[in-house]
Amino acid sequence: MHNQIRSLVLLSSLGLASAVSVLAPRVVDVDSCPGYSAKNVKESSHGFVADLTLAGKACNIYGTDLKDLKLEVTYDSETRLHVKITDPEGKRYQVPESVVPRPTDKASGSDSKSDIVFDYKKSPFSFTVSRRSSGEKLFDTTGNALVFENQYLRLKTNLPTDPNIYGLGEHTESLRLNPKNTTRTLWSRDAYGIPQDSNLYGNHPVYFEHRNSGTHGVLLLNSNGMDIKLRNTGDKYSLEYNVIGGILDLYFFSGPDPVEVAQQYSDVIGLPAMMPYWSFGFHQCRYGYRDWIDVAEVIANYTVAKIPLETMWTDIDYMDDRRVFTLDPQRFPISRVREVVDYLHAHNQHYIVMVDPAIAYQDYPTFNRGVDNGILLKQANGSIHKGVVWPGVTAYPDWFHPSTQPYWNNEFKTFFDAKTGVDIDGVWIDMNEPANFCSYPCTDPEGAAKEQSLPPARLPVRDIPRKIPGFPSTNGVHPRAEQSVQTVSELPGLAAMPNPPTTVSTDKTRPDNSKIDLINPPYAIANDANGISDRTVDTDIVHYGGFLEYDTHNLYGTMMSDTTHGAMVNRRPGLRPLIITRSTFAGAGKKVGKWLGDNQSSWEQYRWSIPGMLGFASFYQIPMVGSDTCGFGLDSTETLCARWAMLGAFNPFYRNHNQDSSASQEFYRWPKVAQAARNAIDIRYRLLDYIYTALYAQHTTGAPLLNPLFFKWPKDKNVFAIDTQFLYGDSILVSPVTAKNVTTVEIYLPDEQLYEFTTGKPVRGQGKKVKLTNIDYDQIPVHIVGGAILPLRAASAMTTADLRKQPFNIVIAPDKDGRASGALYLDDGVSIEQKETTYVQFSYAKGRLTVKTKGTFDAGVGVAQITLLGAGKKGNVVGLLSTIDDAGVRVVKATKSLVQDWTMDFDV
Repeated sequence: MHNQIRSLVLLSSLGLASAVSVLAPRVVDVDSCPGYSAKNVKESSHGFVADLTLAGKACNIYGTDLKDLKLEVTYDSETRLHVKITDPEGKRYQVPESVVPRPTDKASGSDSKSDIVFDYKKSPFSFTVSRRSSGEKLFDTTGNALVFENQYLRLKTNLPTDPNIYGLGEHTESLRLNPKNTTRTLWSRDAYGIPQDSNLYGNHPVYFEHRNSGTHGVLLLNSNGMDIKLRNTGDKYSLEYNVIGGILDLYFFSGPDPVEVAQQYSDVIGLPAMMPYWSFGFHQCRYGYRDWIDVAEVIANYTVAKIPLETMWTDIDYMDDRRVFTLDPQRFPISRVREVVDYLHAHNQHYIVMVDPAIAYQDYPTFNRGVDNGILLKQANGSIHKGVVWPGVTAYPDWFHPSTQPYWNNEFKTFFDAKTGVDIDGVWIDMNEPANFCSYPCTDPEGAAKEQSLPPARLPVRDIPRKIPGFPSTNGVHPRAEQSVQTVSELPGLAAMPNPPTTVSTDKTRPDNSKIDLINPPYAIANDANGISDRTVDTDIVHYGGFLEYDTHNLYGTMMSDTTHGAMVNRRPGLRPLIITRSTFAGAGKKVGKWLGDNQSSWEQYRWSIPGMLGFASFYQIPMVGSDTCGFGLDSTETLCARWAMLGAFNPFYRNHNQDSSASQEFYRWPKVAQAARNAIDIRYRLLDYIYTALYAQHTTGAPLLNPLFFKWPKDKNVFAIDTQFLYGDSILVSPVTAKNVTTVEIYLPDEQLYEFTTGKPVRGQGKKVKLTNIDYDQIPVHIVGGAILPLRAASAMTTADLRKQPFNIVIAPDKDGRASGALYLDDGVSIEQKETTYVQFSYAKGRLTVKTKGTFDAGVGVAQITLLGAGKKGNVVGLLSTIDDAGVRVVKATKSLVQDWTMDFDV
């Protein structure tokens, strides 16, 4: 999240970075390196270990070759193979178990039974991973030298012709990566505008490869900076890892179904969190709300416009000079903020604010407690490491420090106290790559902060301009005399503190790094900044426990996520928190959701938001994901925002958010957008239990709640590269208009029985593209895939609390064989541990609907209506009245329970 000046500074740095990246690496034939020889093989019932010894004269391309390595091959299960190459002593950095816990189940596979098989050549060492059923090689390093140096690892696999590769995020690219010339750089950075062909905020070193014979997946569990290169030379294709540290820790997933690969991946990095029911409501935010008056007016305006608003958000505007855990005492006084939150809670709505990791280096309670607890990152001489972020000079928490969780708990419990503070329902964490506005080397942070006018100036305090419906205090009351919940206003001058006395850290033994370059490693990854320490924390910083920032940089955001999750649960025990983060690593979805960062209001980024969303929900196991609807930077237009309001309703996380230098874009500001939002939210809310059930499935099994088309139709070559359509759940085909200012779209309809969502009209897909016309800006093409039974709410509502009072309409959409199935998961929507739940399974065949229920949770409503699509003109419902419209939609009024089994017969 940026202001205009900041974004211009960053964009100007990209040109410099491009020049550097062209000059940095020297041209070397890596395959001239000797590789290794395998010796001393020791087999076990579930794999083997071997020694790897350098097979010739050391290459020393980007450092010093390790002479000896250790190879471990483990058949974890019949579907998962674990291959690990490291130093014999096990002293090299590995992703800590505290951040990404490894599977605890004992190895149960074997080389004679597993779906995938490991084979190797002894000298020079190379290996293949093959599918047992066909002998097809899925990973093949033959002819590609293994290089393992102190600061450079290289592993290269041969790929089939024109391969279908997905994943390797975070990126703004097509879903199917260009296999001929793509470099995916994994190094977290503050990436304003989320440019294409660039490293962004998060890192997920996993890819799915899809073939006609099946899908498999590969995870390199390594958090160091890396370039992953997809290349094509002649008729040969390859994927090559170039990593600047750590070890080669590979997991192979056999699939063969793409959904199964997603599930197998979740077995290693963890299942995603179950989010609160209300988090699927519509959210509104803006960087640039001037004061609490702005926030109150936005809430009121949504009500007047009859657009459902579930959650109001506030960006860093609420802070006192941008210091975390403070309130601006005049623009956001505590009494007025609490009035806003009380209003929201009284109307079954919610409130969320932003919390950044960077703490103002000033004499105020949060910083002082950080110093007292020793939890701030330090330089080698023991002084606190300084950066520059929104409040000016800042310090950064060390998430590895054992005192950081209690410290963070206390800040959250104090500032967000339900009785005396800001009673938030969720939290938004940003800038956690971590971001730093000071270019490396940041030798004068005070000067850099002054030069960038940080903290930024605020608009003057104003009188309340008008009465706001629902807020009695706006009738002539002025907020200037109020105080912040923190007592920072009592500290005169708020002058920057000098460094505390220099002390040598006693937290750990600082490692000897004299033989490696932690700032400018010999191999320069293609980071779109001026080196790996630019605009972030210096990579030679040592965390508690001896962990180097060089190794753990890509974990910073996920560690903040985990700590913040702990703090939220601590302040509201037993309740699921909604936490939305910017920077992520593999496994982050266990605790948090993700928004796609500081995008732009453009038709291109509207279109790129689809593969971006699918990457996280379908491949990386972070299902609560979405882009800033209508765009964050630049000015949106009425037609763009209307289209995005429709598309955003099919993002699991649905939020309108933009920056202070852009024109306001709340949905009610344009007639077309307001109507689009009403229509979109109406569909979204009626489908909310359907997608909540899909989230429960991903939370418990890893099966994605969003699906690329090839997940559903893996044998249909026509869908392998489609990323402008997707499946919401596994049965709702969403096909948005993606071109600028048009009302037509060409979409692909698979060879399936489909139904228009809004009319129920049958549509027979032919496995080809069709052109849809006259799609107004408040419409979006949505089809139900035949074979589904959807548990819809009978009507929408202004809040999800009121939505839960609506009965259900069970919609049966038979496939071409007249069959359908579906499910409904019910719980209280907010508790981490559920006292009671209900799981309902629906099936339809030969004219009979069968409902089987397991559990005791009573939703308080039942089934009021059953809708059978494609019913034709004939027949009746046994014992019940029904109506059939011209599209063959049969609507049956009913009073049926969701806590017991029952059946219904149709005469078809």
